Amino acid sequence: QVQLVESGGGLVQPGGSLRLSCAASGSIFSIAAMGWYRQAPGKQRELVARITSGGSTNYADSVKGRFTISSDNAKNTVYLQLNSLKPEDTAVYYCDANVLRITGARIHYWGQGTQVTVSS
Repeated sequence: QVQLVESGGGLVQPGGSLRLSCAASGSIFSIAAMGWYRQAPGKQRELVARITSGGSTNYADSVKGRFTISSDNAKNTVYLQLNSLKPEDTAVYYCDANVLRITGARIHYWGQGTQVTVSS
């Protein structure tokens, strides 16, 4: 089994910063890509940012220039630095990973989510 454990969410004022972390553990041979999605109340889950094992990144237009995704492949961990936060960034943030398991199976996993609330 594989688990993704997120941390770092919380309440922050507009203009503030947070750093989210997501660590993958379990029967992992390698991870092709990891990323972050978010889901606000009443809205669909949307991509925030993703990073491949080779370091290629892509971002939603709404977060470009404010959020930065990075990873530590040796630790199977992905980070999301959130700067210049806006109230519209309020959502549950979910980590995801495309995992090649030791068994040879390629499986997509989700974390349990961490709440980010931007409010004064």
